[in-house]
Amino acid sequence: MKLDQWPAALTARIAQGMREARRAAGLTMGEVAHGCADRGLTEITEQSMKNLESGRKASMTIADFVVLADVLGVPPVTLLFPLGTSATVEVIPGREVSTWEALTWFTGESPLDQPAAEGTARDVLDVFRHHGDLATAATSSNALARERRRTASTTLDRARRATLLQRAEGYEEHAFEDCQELRAFRSGMRERGLVPPALPDELAFVDQPEISAHPEDSE
Repeated sequence: MKLDQWPAALTARIAQGMREARRAAGLTMGEVAHGCADRGLTEITEQSMKNLESGRKASMTIADFVVLADVLGVPPVTLLFPLGTSATVEVIPGREVSTWEALTWFTGESPLDQPAAEGTARDVLDVFRHHGDLATAATSSNALARERRRTASTTLDRARRATLLQRAEGYEEHAFEDCQELRAFRSGMRERGLVPPALPDELAFVDQPEISAHPEDSE
């Protein structure tokens, strides 16, 4: 594709994704325009939606793109790179790659032979992704530990109760280690001048000076 044709082709690809998302959501063009107006973007009208979907409008602003994606209820990146419907895309003029490769390049997830240099944009992305993994693990292990202890605590058979309580302690130790790891990682982020994401209420104790050895003590 020629360089001067690529911008219009990119817009057409996004517009096609928007049309499919709009129809899947059961929205009319007028309803989409109304949703944009509710979000403060009054320049998106029903007519401009018609022009966009028909190809008469060959460009859009980043603001238009982001707000339209929100109104349509789809992740913006899936409009740029239509996974599942297109095997490849021309990610930049003259570079045709698989759609998945294009998407991971855009989000900074493309694998590298070596870790990104500290302080680079890719490194910061990797740090926050790893934080998300640690937070998810801590949330899951804490929930499981609480569930195991509640099950043990409501068991009337003495022998079975003792066995279940012993097992619960094992789950609690695992949850405690996950929280310790998350706490240390968040501390390391702050030392680098990064602001960690807010934790869910059930993990708020992680940022306290001392972490309880038992997850249920934080309830």
